[in-house]
Amino acid sequence: MATKTAKDNIFSDRMLSLGLARVSEAAAIAAAKLIGSGDEKAADQAAVDAMRTQLNMLDIKGVVVIGEGERDEAPMLYIGEEVGSGNGPGVDIALDPLEGTTLTAKDMPNALAVIAMGPRGSMLHAPDVYMDKLAIGPGYPDGLVTLDMSPTQRIQVMAAAKGTTTEGVMVCVLERPRHQDLIAEIRSTGARIRLITDGDVAGVIHCAEAEKTGIDMYMGSGGAPEGVLAAAALKCMGGQMQGRLLFRNDDERGRAEKAGITDLDRIYERDDMVTEHVIFSATGVTDGSVVRGARRDGEYLETETILMRSKTGSVRRLFYRQKNQ
Repeated sequence: MATKTAKDNIFSDRMLSLGLARVSEAAAIAAAKLIGSGDEKAADQAAVDAMRTQLNMLDIKGVVVIGEGERDEAPMLYIGEEVGSGNGPGVDIALDPLEGTTLTAKDMPNALAVIAMGPRGSMLHAPDVYMDKLAIGPGYPDGLVTLDMSPTQRIQVMAAAKGTTTEGVMVCVLERPRHQDLIAEIRSTGARIRLITDGDVAGVIHCAEAEKTGIDMYMGSGGAPEGVLAAAALKCMGGQMQGRLLFRNDDERGRAEKAGITDLDRIYERDDMVTEHVIFSATGVTDGSVVRGARRDGEYLETETILMRSKTGSVRRLFYRQKNQ
């Protein structure tokens, strides 16, 4: 029997990338069987179970740093859970087995199975609180827009950088009552808004493909764990992102302190949230502007996955077909 060497414990993004694609594919396929069912919990649990099974087939010593909640809140893929065979490199894993449970249950666009992986210690252990997020795509000067600017200032600066008027700027915002003032201010500038009902990881990714999606900027608050996943995607695709944790009470501040965060007002850049090279995989559950959703073709089920490596900037689109089971 061959003995393990130090080389076996090095994070090889190239060798692990296809295995990561299989993980998101499995979760998407499991969730797709419940599209339009109206049962969010069942769809989420199906995706979780399938993702966990596939993760445990990989030769990694994985720790879930962004997962389905704390251990007492999530039966599987909770924060701190160890996954993988126990052989191979130590890795951090950020995941959302079904980003868009409501989208899946209602058969609405842009539900995804999402996962990112990097070397141990490479991802921010974001607590389950809100994060104020701001993202733009690649090709702009560093620090073009910041969270310290007002929404109006951000749009004016973006318009100038694009060589257009404010009416030529499109902003993606999560449709929530808490964003009423933000939406009103953006529209007062003449900029246009793409409202999304769920799935702000996909919303941030849209900025990196502005020519395809028409979206220049993402603004608004959403889950901090999803912010880390979005930062991993932008690290692969290019683009800028800032995030600042938001706390509604002392319990949420305690969660941050428990996660090792001491500066509660810190503004995190993309590379603060994801400090080393990572791989990222997202498979479509329902049709969307990032990838096509899972669909049945006779006795077969097909999926599309976007698989990315930040080290090389490579982006692959993988089509997978299997017999319906």
